[in-house]
Amino acid sequence: MTDADEVDRIVDDWERERPDLDFAPLQVLSRVARLSKHLDRARREAFARSELEASEFDVLSALRRAGAPYRLSPKQLLQQTLVSSGTMTNRIDRLVERGLVSRQTDPNDGRGILVEMRPAGLTRVDAAITRLVDAESVLLRSLPAAEQKRLADLLRKLSLGFD
Repeated sequence: MTDADEVDRIVDDWERERPDLDFAPLQVLSRVARLSKHLDRARREAFARSELEASEFDVLSALRRAGAPYRLSPKQLLQQTLVSSGTMTNRIDRLVERGLVSRQTDPNDGRGILVEMRPAGLTRVDAAITRLVDAESVLLRSLPAAEQKRLADLLRKLSLGFD
């Protein structure tokens, strides 16, 4: 075996105490949980350096990925961020107050509203995604590109069962 980590030590202890159980799931998912904490920290720092909260980044990144003119309906934003309509309204309100997005009347439906990213929002989200990619690259630096791809493929396969 390669270098042991904290999960190895925990699993070894459990195997000694409960040899009747298969601890293989802990070998994988305990590591995923621990890595998730590092990822959360890296994301918070990347967003904070761009003066954004994670929830604000979610909305701005959905608008950015939509392409110019960076405009989506609240319903489209809900579908992409998987939050309730009340939560989305609060997020949009906050972004409007901060001057990062604006609400526009939908030119195709006079009753509809579109959320459009303003230049300040574009600057912030572009800075945040650059910082995020850099931070996540640091987290993966111990894996060669081929192993990163293999890990991504395995995690995709696992996550498809939940999506």
